[in-house]
Amino acid sequence: MSIFGGVISIKTISFLMFSVFAIAAVGYLLGRITIKGVSLGTAGVFIVALLFGCFFYDAIAAQTTVSTVVDGVKVVTSYTSNALKVVENMGLILFVTAVGFIAGPKFFGNLKKNFKSYILLGLIIILAGGIAAVSCILVGRAIGSGNAEFDSKELTAMVVGLLSGSLTSTPAFSAAKATVEAEYEAVVSVGHGIAYIFGVVGVVLFVQLIPKMCRANMEEERAKLVVVDDGSSKKKAYTGKLIDMDPFGFMPFALASVIGIFVGSIKIPLSGEGLSGTCFSLTTTGGCLITALVFGHFSRIGKISIMPKESTLKVFRELGLMLFLIGAGVAGGASFVKYFSVINFFYGVWMTLLPLLIGFFFAKYVLKLSLLNNLGSITGGMTSTPALGTLISVAGTEDVASAYAATYPVALIAVVLVSQFIIILF
Repeated sequence: MSIFGGVISIKTISFLMFSVFAIAAVGYLLGRITIKGVSLGTAGVFIVALLFGCFFYDAIAAQTTVSTVVDGVKVVTSYTSNALKVVENMGLILFVTAVGFIAGPKFFGNLKKNFKSYILLGLIIILAGGIAAVSCILVGRAIGSGNAEFDSKELTAMVVGLLSGSLTSTPAFSAAKATVEAEYEAVVSVGHGIAYIFGVVGVVLFVQLIPKMCRANMEEERAKLVVVDDGSSKKKAYTGKLIDMDPFGFMPFALASVIGIFVGSIKIPLSGEGLSGTCFSLTTTGGCLITALVFGHFSRIGKISIMPKESTLKVFRELGLMLFLIGAGVAGGASFVKYFSVINFFYGVWMTLLPLLIGFFFAKYVLKLSLLNNLGSITGGMTSTPALGTLISVAGTEDVASAYAATYPVALIAVVLVSQFIIILF
């Protein structure tokens, strides 16, 4: 069987699939463990994936290594990273598209009601993350300035990698790698991997702990999420029977994904000093989210339904999150032990906690958002896909996805620009 340009046996494919499902099984068991009402949930899959990557990545690499002969020369190539990236991206598409469809019917009404709050909160969270990153650079320079081997550019590359990891932002990660000098791209990758762990687990625990600390009545909080209809129900009203393309809604889901991938691949060149050759794009995440929001909002084209079944969306949302965490976790675990350092880990913790806390208190006391709108916006502002999945379980309603979807695009754009500006200025 040919895959990624090489030849991999059916046995190897089976080994990869075995690894994915084994991680999922153990991860969900870990996530089910509850201590004083707090559990890791789906993030348990991420923890197990990291451990698997630490101890068994080489075994996977050995199984996915193929030999080819090019111009008479034997070339040995491992396709492990490519295989994991396929798993990660497939999961991301499934999850984000499902979230967009779920949030779509109430998204625009919610956005209209809290438009300024969502934009302001998204900017505040990312700016706080940027300030935390700059403070780490300044501290790092103060500590290392007396070292003859100290490289300030390497420190900056590490910190922007840590920033993208603490905000679990793939677009910021990609933008940082594209902006730094080629010799520092690997440093950005290392920083991203080190901070990603707490970036996921920290926000997941935060959205579970805050409602308990606030002694929130979830029934009352869910009632506050009800959005005043923005007129869309009239636009969607149809007296006849809608035509379903298939029983589960796979066709409209697939169509939204295809369009979303195309939209996310559009690159917009950025101009300005130091930005030559740098482009901004919504990426697959942003493209699929926005496209699914539009599909979910209108729900039909003429007599044809473009809204998948609710059960389909819930399954795809959970399946996608699981695959995304496995792909990202195994890849991150492979290099975690090798490059881990205590100071860099705490830099990452700082860059997660500062924007998280500032965003929460700003939303609560300045913007006066209800608890679930607040936490939903926080998960979007922190661009935390796993935390949204956890919050939906904690809140007991899919409606929190509207706040996530409203804040996420603002944070997505802001974190890419902030990461690039830090590299240029420092």
